Formats: sequence, C-alpha cells, structure tokens
Amino acid sequence: MNMLIFIVVGLLVHCVFLASIFDIYFTSPLVHGMTPQRTPLPPPAKRLVLFVADGLRADTLYELDDNGTAQAPYLRNIIEYKGSWGVSHTHVPTESRPGHVALIAGFYEDVSAVAKGWKENPVEFDSVFNESKYTWSWGSPDILPMFAKGASGDHVYTYCYTAEKEDFGAQDATKLDTWVFDHVKNFFQAARSNQTLFSKVNEEKVVLFLHLLGIDTNGHAHRPNSREYKDNIRKVDEGINDIVSMLEDFYGNDGKTAFILTSDHGMTDWGSHGAGHPSETLTPLIAWGAGVNYPQKVTSQFFEDDFLKEWKLEKWKRLDVNQADIAPLMASLIGVSFPLNSVGILPLDYLNNSAHFKAESIFTNAVQILEQFKIKMTQKKETTLSFLFTPFQLLSDTEQINILRKARSYIHQEKYHEAVSLCKTLISLALEGLSYYHTYDRLFLGISVVMGFVGWISYVILLIVKTHTGLSRSTHDKASTVLLLYGFAAIGILIAFFLLIQTCPWTYYIYCLLPVPVWYAVVKEFRVIQDLASVVLVFPLGQSIGFLVAGALGIEILVFSFFYRSTLTFGLIAFAGWPLITRLWTQAKVTTLNWTLLCLLLAMFPLMPVVGREPNISLVTVAGLVILLISSFSLACLCKSKNKYVPKKDLTILLFQMLSIALSTYVVNSTHSSLHHKQGLPVINQIISWTTLASSLFVPLLSPTFFFQRLLSILLSLMSPYLLLSTGYEALFPLVLSGLMFSWIYMEKEVLQHYGDSLKPKLAVLNFSYTTDITQFRQLHLDDIRRSFFFVFFIVTAFFGTGNIASVNSFDPASIYCFLTVFNPFVMGSLLVWKIVIPFVLVSCAFEAVQVTTQLSSKSLFLIVLVISDIMALHFFFLVKDYGSWLDIGTRNHAGKDEKYHGISWRRKH
Repeated sequence: MNMLIFIVVGLLVHCVFLASIFDIYFTSPLVHGMTPQRTPLPPPAKRLVLFVADGLRADTLYELDDNGTAQAPYLRNIIEYKGSWGVSHTHVPTESRPGHVALIAGFYEDVSAVAKGWKENPVEFDSVFNESKYTWSWGSPDILPMFAKGASGDHVYTYCYTAEKEDFGAQDATKLDTWVFDHVKNFFQAARSNQTLFSKVNEEKVVLFLHLLGIDTNGHAHRPNSREYKDNIRKVDEGINDIVSMLEDFYGNDGKTAFILTSDHGMTDWGSHGAGHPSETLTPLIAWGAGVNYPQKVTSQFFEDDFLKEWKLEKWKRLDVNQADIAPLMASLIGVSFPLNSVGILPLDYLNNSAHFKAESIFTNAVQILEQFKIKMTQKKETTLSFLFTPFQLLSDTEQINILRKARSYIHQEKYHEAVSLCKTLISLALEGLSYYHTYDRLFLGISVVMGFVGWISYVILLIVKTHTGLSRSTHDKASTVLLLYGFAAIGILIAFFLLIQTCPWTYYIYCLLPVPVWYAVVKEFRVIQDLASVVLVFPLGQSIGFLVAGALGIEILVFSFFYRSTLTFGLIAFAGWPLITRLWTQAKVTTLNWTLLCLLLAMFPLMPVVGREPNISLVTVAGLVILLISSFSLACLCKSKNKYVPKKDLTILLFQMLSIALSTYVVNSTHSSLHHKQGLPVINQIISWTTLASSLFVPLLSPTFFFQRLLSILLSLMSPYLLLSTGYEALFPLVLSGLMFSWIYMEKEVLQHYGDSLKPKLAVLNFSYTTDITQFRQLHLDDIRRSFFFVFFIVTAFFGTGNIASVNSFDPASIYCFLTVFNPFVMGSLLVWKIVIPFVLVSCAFEAVQVTTQLSSKSLFLIVLVISDIMALHFFFLVKDYGSWLDIGTRNHAGKDEKYHGISWRRKH
C-alpha cells in the first residue's frame, strides 16, 4: 500500500474509533417531548430566593472556630431555630456548570459535554428558572447566561459583572459577592418607584437567584483553610442576613418567601475541584421560610461520617439529599412544573405541609420521571425491528398503569404513606429503565467497532512483516483476490440492508461497515499469514512463549500506569537493570552507570503526589539554576572547541536561551511574591511570560542542526515556559527526563556495537539536516520492538510522571499565575495542556535521534509504535466509563459501582 494511502486510511480508522467512543459512551441521555408536570395543590410560597455560594464546603460552613463561634452566625441561627439543614451530595465532575445544572435543572453532568468546558451545556434543557413566571439573577457571567439562553420566552433576567472582575490575584475577591448584594438591594429599591417592575416582583412563581463567586475565587487563590476564605464566608452570611431582612420588609412579612442556601461544589484543601474527594462533593444545604420544615430536634441520628460531633449539630436532624433533588424541592415550594429532564427525587422531609400535599408532590415527581422513560423507550422501539426489541421487563406498560392506578387510589383513600412508598418505587424503576435504554445499543456497536480495530491492528502487523522484515516474499493470487472481493462485498450489502430496515443513524453504517474492507485487506494477505506462521512454528516454543509473555506484560504495565502511576516506578527500575541482564555494562560502564542512575532518579517522580502539594517556588528556582549551569557548561565546551568554528549566530541563540531561563526563574519568584502580598500580577511579568512562551516555539528552529546542539536548544527553549508553569518539584522533571533521553541515545549506540551492527559516525558529528540514503536502512530485528516499547513507555512517563489530565480537571490556578490571573478556562486549560505536552516533545525528539542512530527508517519504527499504541487503545475501549470526574471519564477505576444514570452513582445515606 502506498504510504500516503496508508496514512489516510489509518487516520480514517482512528477517527472512526475515537468518534465511536463518544457515540457509544458519551451520547446525551436527555430526551425531549415530555408533558410538563406540576403539583395540583396550591404551593406554600409565592417566591423563592436561591443563594448559591460557589465553592463553599459543608464542613467549613458548619464547623465552629477555635473560640466555639460559628463561621456564619446568621445561618447557624437559621439551622437551630428557623429551618431545615443537611448536606447536599454533589456528583463529579465537581465543576460550576454541571453543579448549577444539577441544582436548577435537576439532572447531572451530561457526559456529551466532556469537551465543552465550564460555560455551556451542549444540549437544550428545562430548568426551574424556565418554568417560573419571572426569574431575576445576579452574579457571574460564566453561569447566569446559560439559564437565560435556554429559557423559553423573555422572563429570565440576568445582571452580571464583567469577566475581568474574576481575578485570582485581586486584593479582595469578596467584592464579587458585595457587588451581587448591592445590586439586589438597588433592584428592589428601584422596584418601589417603578410600577411595572413592582407588579412583576409581586407575582407568584418568582425566583431570585444570587450567585456568589467570591468564596470560590478566594479558595483558589488562598486555599479553603485561609483567613481570606473564612472571612468571605462571614461576608456572605452578613449579606444574606441583609437581603432576607430587606425582602421581608419589601413584601410586608407576608410569609410567602422560601429561602435556600447551597453550593455547586466544594473544594480540596489545596484549592482545586473537579474530582470526587469528599471535600469537593459535600456541600451545605439550608432551607427556611414558606413551606419549609422547622428544625427537628432528635436524641440520636446515624451517619457514616463523624461530622455531627465536629459541627456540634447532633441535636438537630440532618437531612441529606442528592444535589439534583434540590430542583424538585424548589419547584414544589413555588408550584411550578418539575424541570422536564430532572432525575431528582423530591426530599419530602424538607416540606412543612400536609401529608396530602406531600403525596401529590411525589406522585407528580414520579410521573415526570416516568415520562422520560416512556419517551426513551419509544425512541428505541422505533429504531429496532420488533422481533429484536427487548423491553425493560421490570417496568412494562401494564406495570406502569398498575402502579400509577394504585398510587392514585391510595391518595384518594388518604393512605398517603403507602402512596409515597409506591411512588418512590416507581421512580427507582423508571431511572433504572432510563439507563437500560440509554445503553441499549452499546454491546452491538462495541462488537462492530472492536472487529474493525482488531482488523486494522492485524493488517499493520502483516504490513510490518511483509515490507520491513524480509520474512515474506509472497505475491497475490488474482483469482483468489477477486473471489474474496465479491464475498466481502456481499457481506457489506447484507449489513447495510439490515441497518436500513431498522432506520439506524448514519454513524451506525460507518461502525458496522468499516470492518468489511479492513478484514478484506487482512484476508487478502493470507500468503503472508502463512509465511509468518511457518516462521513462528520453527521458532523454539519456549522463546516464543517468553516473547509473548514479555510483550503482554509490557503492554499491561503501560495500561496499568494510567490508573496507578506507581507502576511507572517499577517499569523504570526494570529499565535500570536492563544493561545488567544483557551484559551491556561490560563494554560501556560509564554510559550504563548514567543510564541506571537516571532511571532510578526518574522512578521517584511517579511516587510523588499529583495534586495536593503546596507551592514550593524554591524548587522551581533550583531547577532554573541547574539548567543555567548545564547551559553554561555547554557554552564553555562550545567556545573551547578547537576543531571547528562556532558561528556568532549560534552563540547568540544560546545566550538568548540562557537569558530566557534566568528571566523565567525571576518572573516565577516575583509573581508569587507579588500575589502573596496581594499586589496583583505585574504587567511586565505577564509580558515577559507570554513573550517567552511565543519565542520558545521558534527559537530552536534557528539553532544548529548538529545532533546534541539541536537537542540542547530544544530543551532550553521548552524549559523556559515550563518553569513559568511550575509551582514545585515538577520543574525538575524535564531535566531528569532529558538526561535519561541523552543517555538512551548513547545506550542504543552501544547496543548496535554489542550486536556487531554497522555504525554511523560519532554522535557528536551527526546532523539532522542530512538526507539519509534509503539504501542504508536495515531490516527490523526483534530488538527494534524493544526500542519502540521504550519510546511508548517514556511517552507515558512524560504524561504521568508528575501529573496527568487531572492538572486540567482539578487544576491549581497557581500554575498559570505568571500568564494570567483573570478566570479564563480555555486559556488556562491550553496553558496546562502545553505544560503536559512539553515532556512529550522532549521524548519524541530523542526517539528521532535514536532512529537516526540505529539506521532504521522512521516508517518501520512508527508502525511498531502504532501497533503497541493501538493494542493499548483497545484495552481502554473496554475500560471507558461514562460516570465519574472528567479525570475518570475516558478511564475506569476498579471501585464498586452503584446504580448509575446521567453520569452519577446513586448513593443516599440514611
């Protein structure tokens, strides 16, 4: 196959494989076309005030300080004398957008939003705001427009401050919350003199939403245990007190206002969120006012945690909920329809109303969720042949009717407790059925995609054997090839017809038909398969089994390293012993010693924590000084070279890179010092940082193309932005990794000499710009599989050595403070991704050097790397999960599973 055609086909196969993951695992679970459902009885409240303190942890709000004083005295008073309280169990990913969607729309993270960021939900959804008569909201421009955009009609009003105010380096982030409180007061002051506005705010079914971002901003900037974070909580407490007093005065103490305070997510001790640590998933919930239960004193209550004693709240009944349950609670309090896509279960213990009202409300809740189930079932039934359709047995049409009829009968007979119990059973079955139909085609599509991908891997292996090993010289039999072509064409037609009569989506045709041409290409090479089989059969059985076991073990280690970073440590320790096993140490003791020491040194990094470390700028300074010493030594060696003339341009580039390293080291220290003293990000530091980042992309291209000079130039250029993006020990990682890469190049030279292969000239005089004579390329050996495995292992180490994509999911903003402090998730994410990619670039450059040194064509090594990577990808295809944090999505841990739907685990504490 022509190389260009092979690349195009390869890209197509991998794009289909990648797209299939989103089609199989990450399709939106939301459905449309349901009928709105609302409680038929009059609601207890005319209006609802929702306070969302972004980033507020439950323990920080509820705990007492060292003097026994509450962090939020007003809210503590509410808990003890006026309302109900508990812990809202949020679900991963613990980010602002999915948290607010769960609170206000009642469903958890739409997994199809995995690449959509913080600000937008990729599909339309209903919400409490949309169902209200009017909603007024104040707060962040990242949150409020999302709910106004999805609202039908013009009844959701937003008042946002500018995005520039969301500055992690600001002197006082509490100003974000003060802005909200002041604008709410001004709004109601204006309503007194504006008759139109006055009549609107006095309507029924009104929602007032106050989004308070200051706590989250202070948590990121100063950590949740800081004085700034706790002072912000007191400011919010005072602000809520003022707002409640102002509203009661405005409405004449009519007793028709319900209040809810909660949070979208918590925060770790190190100021991040996104994953599933309890500090991120446990948020406060306090409700009071119209329709809400008063405090319930108890003698004892049991929870798995020990927080009640710590918070001194053992006497007051704690009512825990799942985050999505708050949406139906709000809908019930003000009498609006339950959000159409809500999967929340109404927490009846929060309601201060009659048993009849509670039964009618939970019945409405059950019908609303059942509507989603029926739509989902209908959609699946319409795209499946009747004799192939397998309905959800636990909730047949007859069972639905029986449960609804029985529940309604219990309500008429005033058997409210039985009605509530039956409705909860129906909700549980409907949610289980939703999950069943959402994953209905998963097995069928998975088999089709796997068949195509296994066929692709098989073809690449045959291509390697045929063109790069000399093991097969077979040619095609034209008659057999034509017969195969007709046979596979017939199979393709049958598959297409089967999909057509089921009116399947067009993507199903791609997934199901792709294996046909791929396996045709494999079977067509049956003579190569015969030649390969004959070679394997004459190979000693013990060696064959040993080779297969070693290969399988190596790939499993790579796969395991995605879940357990410490696996990389064991791999690097094994690499350190490689020269001893192969007796390479006898001919190159110094090189072997360097290799062993650097492997052991690099093995320490995966054992260090990914997140949770406190910034240690002194380690960044040490890394900067070390790289300056290395570059100074290189400059001295370059100047003392007697056998060649050193162009002035080369010296200038090296000096410029040294200056960039020195400036980067200074900027990191200066920036963090300035932010520590709350003086903001200096503009000159920001300019230097962005200039350094831009120059690092092209300066290496101006450096000499000699082997080590070019590699050193790449290292120096990339280290400058890496230092700017570092906050601790990770700044040392590229230095150790680069040292090991240089040692690897020397080791491969020694391997060639050890096995008696012809040698290229000395490494020092090799030049990347030389055009390689294709006739000098040798055929592949078994040792080249080891080289390719080394490359893949080092690539994985580069990604997971000090962290991984968790740096984007649960990121620490301190990493990007040299570039910006104003919240911008996409720029921040891009910078953090670049930080992760830099070690990958260093390893790739070293691999190119190994390829030149070992006289191999880049195509042959690339194909081996492709096979190893594709086998790993096949592993991950089966390990993908559509629940968990954004770190977990796309991977799978080995923890026990609860009943899942909409990307969450249903776990309720009793």
